[in-house]
Amino acid sequence: MTDLTCALLVIGGGPGGYVCASRAARLGVDVMLVEAGPLGGTCLNIGCIPSKALIHVAETFHAAREQARGGRHGVHVAEPRLEFAESREWMGSVVSRLRSGVGGLMEKSGVKTLQGRARFLDGKTVEVEGETGARRIRAEQIVIATGARPTELPGLPFGGKVLDSAGALALPEPPERLAVVGAGYIGLEIGTAFAKLGSAVTVVEAAEAILPAWDERLTRPVRRRLEALGVSLRLGARVTGCDPFEGRLEIAAGETTETLEADAILVAAGRTPMTDGLGLEELSLRRQGPFIEIDDRCRTSMRGVYAIGDVTPGPMLAHRAMAQGELAAEVAAGRAAAWDRVAIPAVCFTDPEIAAVGLSPEEARARGEAQVAEFSLRANGRALTLDAAEGFVRLVARASDRVLLGAQIVGPGASETIPELALAIEAGLRLDDLAATIHAHPTLAEAVQEAALSAVSFANHG
Repeated sequence: MTDLTCALLVIGGGPGGYVCASRAARLGVDVMLVEAGPLGGTCLNIGCIPSKALIHVAETFHAAREQARGGRHGVHVAEPRLEFAESREWMGSVVSRLRSGVGGLMEKSGVKTLQGRARFLDGKTVEVEGETGARRIRAEQIVIATGARPTELPGLPFGGKVLDSAGALALPEPPERLAVVGAGYIGLEIGTAFAKLGSAVTVVEAAEAILPAWDERLTRPVRRRLEALGVSLRLGARVTGCDPFEGRLEIAAGETTETLEADAILVAAGRTPMTDGLGLEELSLRRQGPFIEIDDRCRTSMRGVYAIGDVTPGPMLAHRAMAQGELAAEVAAGRAAAWDRVAIPAVCFTDPEIAAVGLSPEEARARGEAQVAEFSLRANGRALTLDAAEGFVRLVARASDRVLLGAQIVGPGASETIPELALAIEAGLRLDDLAATIHAHPTLAEAVQEAALSAVSFANHG
């Protein structure tokens, strides 16, 4: 068995892992990165990136079909044809380019990479099983960045026609009938895309609402759009039986039972930290359920061992993992750094998009008196030119001094507008600052300024 040494070993090559490795190497640390699969991890290879590519393909095809069936904005085309193999080839090229970029970043930064599955032998030693055999690596410091995997539901094991999100994104053709178990953001993003590609989609959700983690005002436009696309919703329903090979689901809602037949069943019921087989039993780590507990420097309860991303408590978001990766790298390099982020934005790439950052109105009111301001995208020129049917920007501020505490957006381009509001919260800006900032016209972001102006005007004049 070959023995290797390094100053910092990063286990996991997803967004948090490769950012951590690259940053530490640029700070002069001798770094090795171990990844069981392709560089980029779940997000780049089978998650965030391919799903957004699928969404783009679906929107392109759906728009063409609408233009063929009566025209859209005066544009008429012949009935479009979907060559999904070509779509998949393009989606794969996007992933390949980004993966190549990650590999180039590692090489340029001086990070040594090793492919294989890592397992702790002790707090300083890891054994990596790869295609060429086992290697033992001894490191002064180790970062756990192994991410998360889809949660498997009792009675719905993955296999046959029952797929996780990666399996759904790998389908060679859009299924004629798709059942989606779980109306969270993953289920709705993929379900909406396949509905636009022509699949008959049925969504089964145990809660009484879609996107149950978001408030109903934000999800209402998404629900209306799902219904317009022909997506069938079974809310307040639970799966009571499944034949994974026939593609048959038995569901119950109250006293009503129903059998669903599907060509593919996507189970999107959340994600679980991916620590199986990592040998954490060899370490003395404090845990919060399945998560690894960390402090404000991403340090675990064991000296020299750090954890970042989805294996730690908090929102399972790639950008949180990347920010933690930067922090862990600086701490491992001996710099005085600590987590001081105020807010982490979150986005649902549904139709329309939903984005939020900071406190909701209810959370702000629980902390004291809050001021809430909204501006409808129906009064935004750019939104109308994009054919946006509905949507709004909502700002949440502290009533006493109008400091921005949170923001929520539903509508086109929400994902691209929310960073401005995340920056405003991090900088401690007031509604007055947003109102006084000149926004380019015509843009969707003008709605932010308009919402702030209405709040400031109301406060000044009653």
